Amino acid sequence: MKNKLGIIVNDLEMKNAIEELYPQETQLGNIIIETLDREHVDEQGYRLESKGARVIIGRSGTYDRSVGNVSVPLLRLKVTTSDVFSALIKGLEFKKKMALIIWDEINFDRSWLKFIPGDIEIHTFSHGNDIAMVYNKVVASNPECVIIGGGVVCSCARKDGVSSVFINASDESITEIVDHAKEVLGHLDNIDFQHEILTKTLNSVRDAVIVIDEKGQVQLFNERAQNILKIGTRRVIGKKLTTVLPDLGFLMEGLLSQEEKKEELISIRSLVITYSTSLVKAGHEVKGMLLTFQDTTRLQMLEQKIRRVLNKKGMVAKYNFKDIIYTDEIMDELIGKAKKVGKSDSVVVIYGESGTGKEILAQSLHNISDRSQAPFVAINCAALSESLLESELFGYEEGAFTGARKGGKPGMFELAHGGTIFLDEINSITPGLQGKLLRVIEEKEVMRLGSDYLIPLNVRIISAANEDLRTMVQEKSFRGDLFYRLNSLEINIPPLRERRGDIEPLFIHFLKEFQMEEKIRWPGKEEIIKLTEYDWMGNIRELRNVAERYVLFDEIELSQLEEIPSFEGYDDSIDLKEIHSLIEERIIAQLVKSGLSKNEIAEKLGISRTALWKKIKK
Repeated sequence: MKNKLGIIVNDLEMKNAIEELYPQETQLGNIIIETLDREHVDEQGYRLESKGARVIIGRSGTYDRSVGNVSVPLLRLKVTTSDVFSALIKGLEFKKKMALIIWDEINFDRSWLKFIPGDIEIHTFSHGNDIAMVYNKVVASNPECVIIGGGVVCSCARKDGVSSVFINASDESITEIVDHAKEVLGHLDNIDFQHEILTKTLNSVRDAVIVIDEKGQVQLFNERAQNILKIGTRRVIGKKLTTVLPDLGFLMEGLLSQEEKKEELISIRSLVITYSTSLVKAGHEVKGMLLTFQDTTRLQMLEQKIRRVLNKKGMVAKYNFKDIIYTDEIMDELIGKAKKVGKSDSVVVIYGESGTGKEILAQSLHNISDRSQAPFVAINCAALSESLLESELFGYEEGAFTGARKGGKPGMFELAHGGTIFLDEINSITPGLQGKLLRVIEEKEVMRLGSDYLIPLNVRIISAANEDLRTMVQEKSFRGDLFYRLNSLEINIPPLRERRGDIEPLFIHFLKEFQMEEKIRWPGKEEIIKLTEYDWMGNIRELRNVAERYVLFDEIELSQLEEIPSFEGYDDSIDLKEIHSLIEERIIAQLVKSGLSKNEIAEKLGISRTALWKKIKK
């Protein structure tokens, strides 16, 4: 027998009877027998359970005294009328008045007493704790009587020197209860198997599962729920939900109102979960409620992981501080400051002219931070229209607008969850979009276009601007509240013309990058001087282009002109559109060099800021 059966017997006679009926099972230890220990009867059931007994058999009072101490089924070895009658016949041998002390639940047919001569008193008890009281009362009134009873009663009598006869169980009674116990063990095996299947299933699903009964006590709490809520099963099972998990009080409210929920969102313990509830019924009667939920933060992280694997472009920061080429003291001081900024989690604005390497610095800030293993998502705010930029930043649901992708699309903020988003040329976004961006930053949550639910965010924001945002705030072209949200820390990258010591090392670096297998002629002293004296309005980007042309044509070609050229004449081959475009470009270049803001330049030229930007980009 795989499972063990524990039996508490009252005397050696009953122990021997069981061993004779079940010799092999007692020898193998599948039936564990313990003789009643009157002084420690409360512990005997627990002791048998600790030895592996999954079902325990006890006699009357023993059963009652043990029931509170074990978690396994307890079966009562019933005393039959025949057993009592046999004990009374033995009591006649003492030729004394007999006192029968028995459990009041024993189904004893008193009509059999007419077959027994002599005076017999019958005393009953309803609880094991009452045995001693009843016994003492009987002995006090007639100390010369003979006691007829169970193990505890007879144990008391032997201790006091009072005559007694133990009501022993017949072989038929023992066989009947042992067979019943084996059936119970079989049922327990089946229950354990079903429970194991249920447990494995519930612990393998991605949903957290909690079940409460009609009293609000937790009856089921799977591993996923433990992991999300950071609390063990032992602290929860059998306890009142509102006491151990007050954050889930809505489940009790749903049970009382008998209202089920589907895919609701709620914030608990700094988590945002999506949950569903359903009533648990037996027939038509509600017996409890089931809760399934998921941590949306984990779902987002899983989504991020999948998206990073499927599309790493634009989501990985490639550059580190070691990739920044510099020798100038100004840059040495700037990099030292930037490394301290990078290790913090503060919002940062990087100021610098176009081509100074703002994104490389942003990537370096990300890679030195604790978020280095999370996504780095970059977007150029000036390259997209307002509506397109909004959908790219915040995402959209299916059907949000004409042409919306089937299934919707996550925005850049969602993709950057846990990591960093780099908003390049933040100064170019429109006032309407500035307000929406402010809400995302303040609330740390985003709502997709066409959606009705908020998605929590954990994103570090690094932005870049090629204009002074303070000036734009004063000109009322940039919101002050957004400025103060973005400008916790700032880094100013000087233009190349203000750190001329970096020109030569950068140029040599680009030459090495562009050169093929064949050798190239390295620039001479005069050519280096020509490079260092040049103003580099396009900064490092322009320097890189010059290096690429040098590798191809073996000459340094600098195209910047200090003044607008004049034309003495033209012939039929001259394209007036090209001339107009050239003049326009030079005028804009001169105005930019003069230090005017984009708004001032656009106003002088009589065009919109957006049109100016397109011309500059061109």
